[in-house]
Amino acid sequence: MRVLITVIGLGCALTWGACSSTKHTATGNVRAIKDPTIIQQRSDSLFFAAQRSKMLGDYKTAITQFSDYLRLNRQNPTVFYELSRLFMEVNNPSYALGFARRAAAMDTTNRWFQLALADALGMNQMFDSAAVVYDRLSRQYPESEDYLFNKAMLLSKAGKTDEALAVFDKLEEKTGIVEELVYQKQRLLLKQSKVEEAAAEIRKLIDQNPAEVRYYQLLADVYDANDRVQEATGIYDTILTKDPNNARSLIALANYAKQRGDSTVYWEYLTKAFANPDYSIDEKVAFVYPYLQMMTLDSSKLKEGLQLTRLVIRAHPTEAKAYALEADMYSQADMLDSALNDYNKAISLDSTRFSVWYQLMWIYSRKDETKELLKASTVVTQRFPEEFMGFYFKGVATYMLQQFPDAIRSLNKALTLGSGDKRFMGDVYSLLGDSYHALGQHQQSDSSYERALILRPDDAMVLNNYSYYLSMRGEQLEKAAQMSHRSLELQPGSATYMDTYAWILFRQGKYEDAKEWIEKALQDPEAQKDPSVLEHYGDILFNLKDVAKALEYWQRAKEKGASSVGLARKIAEKRYIDL
Repeated sequence: MRVLITVIGLGCALTWGACSSTKHTATGNVRAIKDPTIIQQRSDSLFFAAQRSKMLGDYKTAITQFSDYLRLNRQNPTVFYELSRLFMEVNNPSYALGFARRAAAMDTTNRWFQLALADALGMNQMFDSAAVVYDRLSRQYPESEDYLFNKAMLLSKAGKTDEALAVFDKLEEKTGIVEELVYQKQRLLLKQSKVEEAAAEIRKLIDQNPAEVRYYQLLADVYDANDRVQEATGIYDTILTKDPNNARSLIALANYAKQRGDSTVYWEYLTKAFANPDYSIDEKVAFVYPYLQMMTLDSSKLKEGLQLTRLVIRAHPTEAKAYALEADMYSQADMLDSALNDYNKAISLDSTRFSVWYQLMWIYSRKDETKELLKASTVVTQRFPEEFMGFYFKGVATYMLQQFPDAIRSLNKALTLGSGDKRFMGDVYSLLGDSYHALGQHQQSDSSYERALILRPDDAMVLNNYSYYLSMRGEQLEKAAQMSHRSLELQPGSATYMDTYAWILFRQGKYEDAKEWIEKALQDPEAQKDPSVLEHYGDILFNLKDVAKALEYWQRAKEKGASSVGLARKIAEKRYIDL
């Protein structure tokens, strides 16, 4: 906002005749300063203050000070030049161009003013005009090769490829064969689909320095990028006579063999490339990583991917990312134990990668290794205190270990960090609801479930848990029935959700309906082993006056491990007890 104010003020300075030379204040009129000595002193003071602000990196203040200078003296082109450069620094191309033009017009012989103009034109994507400035500079200063080079680059950006090539040729006559010029020329020639002409440019470098493998590689890449496989293969073979372990050539030849369906040669080249420890591990990882996606479509890719990751580990046994790559492969294939081994190895080599810790926690949670999950997540929350998932997984672990106050602390911390993902935030609120319920803090529990359902209104598990806990308390039973019924619409085959719905109907006194739903649940073999379902069935039967059968199911519930407070009394007293 300060720059905007300065610019408005400066507009007045630049149109001096249109602005009043005096300023009205609350106390009356103040005359403009007319003493040349005082004006010079003040302008000098502003100039040096602006230079100091610029050196300190305070560009906005420097702009203000130079603008104030122009109110006193508009005849100094250096100030217009400085303002142009400053507006470039604050990324204001149009103002930069305006001031650069003024400086260049006031002193046409100053090359720095001309360079500022060229830069400002370039910032405004006026590449043709910028090229004209460099053309003028190259004629004024013929000894400078940079001006011709910049002219050619700007013509290239302007889409004037032929003109740019002509300038590069002219420059090459002065400099001889230079790598950067050859690179720019072959780039422009390829843009025109002139593959042989581009290749001829690179061959100049090879002829000049036949021992430089990099030039052969550049030539091969040109042919490869244009599907000239035969020519590219010949160049790659030549590279291997000079550098038998050249990884890029081996990889390229391996890919050609794979395209031909020659798996033997493919693996021969690939193994040799991956065995080279000088071949960047990052490039190897980039080569292997697509197998993680391919495995989802073709399970046979697992074997090939693992072969490659083992080659990476063999060549880089102390690199954490090598083991993390293999772990990702195992994880994708659902081979969780193998994945755990590799992730732990990766962490032992480099414990600074949160992504590896995340995968470790995720696998521990999938394997229900709760104590290991707690250990890992505790480390993560200490080392990565700004990471949401560390506190989320710690909340999961402490909840599973029935450490409910710790779970609530971790989950609330996760909420303060946030994840931006409704799915995860919904999980946090859902688990908070479970944790608060376990501590009998029903108001906080209900509030957490409500927030979870705002984020994920069709989350069957939240609907089931919330409705069940309401029914246990005998509160809001109609709302509980609606939520439970919705969970069954979402997952109609869930015996657990059928049991919940049956229990809510029971609590509403709808015993026949409750019996119908719990008998549907008991068609599931797992439900027949669930002590809570068996006890609920007994409760329903008793209230339908089937005392003998109720006692039978209460007894079955006890044998399956039911531990409710009133079960022993139900059996002993042969009656339903509502606690």
